[in-house]
Amino acid sequence: MAKQAKQWGAIIVMIALFAMIAFVTNLCTPMATIIKNQGEISNVLAQIGNYGNFIAYLVMGIPAGMLIAKFGYKKTALIGLVVGIVGILIQWCSGLIDAGDGSNIGVVFGVYLLGAFISGLTMCILNCVVNPMLNLLGGGGNKGNQLIQIGGVFNSSAAVACYILMGALIADATKAKIADATPALMIALAIFAVAFVVILFTKIEEPEQAPVDVSLVKGAMKYRHFALGALAIFLYMGIEVGTPNAVQQYLNDPANPLHIPAATVGMIVAVYWFMMLIGRFAGAAIGSKVSSRAMVTTVSIATLCLVIFGMFAPTDVLVSFPGVDWGKLEIVWQEIPLGIFAFLLVGLCTSVMWGAIFNMAVEGLGKYTAVASGIFMTMVFGCAVMMAIQGWVADLTDYITSFWVVVFCAAYILFYALVGSRVTKREE
Repeated sequence: MAKQAKQWGAIIVMIALFAMIAFVTNLCTPMATIIKNQGEISNVLAQIGNYGNFIAYLVMGIPAGMLIAKFGYKKTALIGLVVGIVGILIQWCSGLIDAGDGSNIGVVFGVYLLGAFISGLTMCILNCVVNPMLNLLGGGGNKGNQLIQIGGVFNSSAAVACYILMGALIADATKAKIADATPALMIALAIFAVAFVVILFTKIEEPEQAPVDVSLVKGAMKYRHFALGALAIFLYMGIEVGTPNAVQQYLNDPANPLHIPAATVGMIVAVYWFMMLIGRFAGAAIGSKVSSRAMVTTVSIATLCLVIFGMFAPTDVLVSFPGVDWGKLEIVWQEIPLGIFAFLLVGLCTSVMWGAIFNMAVEGLGKYTAVASGIFMTMVFGCAVMMAIQGWVADLTDYITSFWVVVFCAAYILFYALVGSRVTKREE
């Protein structure tokens, strides 16, 4: 009984970290709206926060696995939280030094990018802790996948809260400054501090870890289903973050004839993450009964259908969608194109992809599991790459055409579910 209580204590802590990761990570997309309106800035450059946050995964993925092997999950989480506090403070400072007239915008962007990068190091470290711990605490297989999906429920809840909060803070996107996001940054700072104290005094039973070194990377990559799974995660990030980001930028675009207020746009895009929340509830409920392969196959097909429909749906066909008038604190109904509604429903599909892909990719890896987790975190930098590509396509064409990038990513994930995830050998 005591052992089971300790285990549930560890599970609760890991789920709390899952939520915190989402809140801090999702600050980057609303911040891109602020940056986009600081002057003549392209869609590619506006995403500097996302680039800094996700490129950090490329730098920290493997080292994070090594930290876990050397210090264990608890100490590694504590190290990550300290780094995160530093990153948030630097982002806050970027707003303080903003002259407000654009005269030092280059310096402001540089400081903000540095803060986003350091925060990204933390997100990578915490992801390396959370995903394998939940999988191990669940005993792997369907049960492990179920715990990851439960963590995802709280992850999505925090993302929804982030978008609603940032929508309220931005108000008028054309006048917003980085300093306007200070309340959200202070909330993130408080979350880091509270999490540090809670984890410090929580007893976590550490699983046995094999030493992690770079030589093990080669061993892990020899497993075909893992190597293809790592690429799947790389491209998955282009769907999960690229879809709501493109929707937000499209609805906030001054050239858009709809002229939707930024606060309302924040609430609309939050629905994407609410869809993920609903999907993760469903995934957690059926996770022990439905295989990861069946989940990913189903949702990748649905993603392809929704995105292609959204791209070709007539833009003059509008549907009423709930938003918020933050001045009056009341719900309003905003008309948006039918295609945008289809894009928001993609959140239902991405909800279970991460956990299920991770679950399939690490199957049978044995001693390579820890380093495999690090490699997975490295592949998260795919978000920066895919968003840059989608932004580049949007600059050359338009936001809707840029969704062909999302279609490509979803098509590969369908291939992985049907073919690439098949285990051909296992570690004895």
